[in-house]
Amino acid sequence: MVAVLIQVLPFFAVIALGYLAGRTGFFSEAATAALTKFVFYFALSAMLLRFSATLNLGDVVSWPFIWAYLIGTSAIYIVATIIALVRRIGVEQAAVEAQCAVIGNTGFLGVPMLALLFGEEAIGPVMLCLAVDLVVFSSLIVILITGTRDGRVSPKVLGTVAMGLVKNPMIVSIVAGFSWSATGIPLPGPVTEMLTLLGAAATPGALFAIGASLASKSAERLSVAVWLSFAKLVLHPAAVAVMAIFVFTLDAFSAKVMIATAALPVAGNVFILAQHYGVAPMRVSAAILVSTAVSIFTVAGVIALVG
Repeated sequence: MVAVLIQVLPFFAVIALGYLAGRTGFFSEAATAALTKFVFYFALSAMLLRFSATLNLGDVVSWPFIWAYLIGTSAIYIVATIIALVRRIGVEQAAVEAQCAVIGNTGFLGVPMLALLFGEEAIGPVMLCLAVDLVVFSSLIVILITGTRDGRVSPKVLGTVAMGLVKNPMIVSIVAGFSWSATGIPLPGPVTEMLTLLGAAATPGALFAIGASLASKSAERLSVAVWLSFAKLVLHPAAVAVMAIFVFTLDAFSAKVMIATAALPVAGNVFILAQHYGVAPMRVSAAILVSTAVSIFTVAGVIALVG
């Protein structure tokens, strides 16, 4: 546990540095937004494009892996939804809380950290988890909120969901990379060097941006934030562990990467969606803040256990 904690400590130290920069005002909210945009559209996309362009889609896609992650994640999504509905907070807020319970910071934290901790062979499994999160659950929250408000799921809503997926640079990068890989032609040397150079900024940039963005988050409604953090950091990895190890009996490495991915703290894009639709943004903000602060120990613990 201590050895793993020492391994993950530098990642969270960069997050803490970003938080300090944002909290002191040295890094303004505008600067944080600009850095986040650079990482999201350029650095992280370059990293994903380079990795996926060197992988064989047939070797990466594993339906037992996908089903294990999807079913385990869905189980916690349902639990969080039921608990929210029992508290009588409505479908919209229940959808947001369920999102907090299962959507981790895979893009900004998981991809760079797990690639360095487990090696580049971890990128394939992490990308599968990311694809399930984006395609299934990030679409589901939009459908639930807009469907509840409109009283039905209209073609316009489905079109909005589809356009959101098409415009997501992480999905575009992964699809473009696998499409190039399918040609069997290696990336030209200068292109590889450019993507490597740009992608190298993803890890420090993403971690610093996470910290700086946390500086503007508040810790209101701590009881709910603690519950959602527990669901994300403990229940979610436990559920996918059961699916991966005992139900689908995945190989040890794939199971390890999946469980570590599920142990990541609540993603920042949940706050963006909550703020966009005006549904409990402060509650999400608190869940992100609490889960990220606690995850330095829980992520290390989970990695130590599965390792």
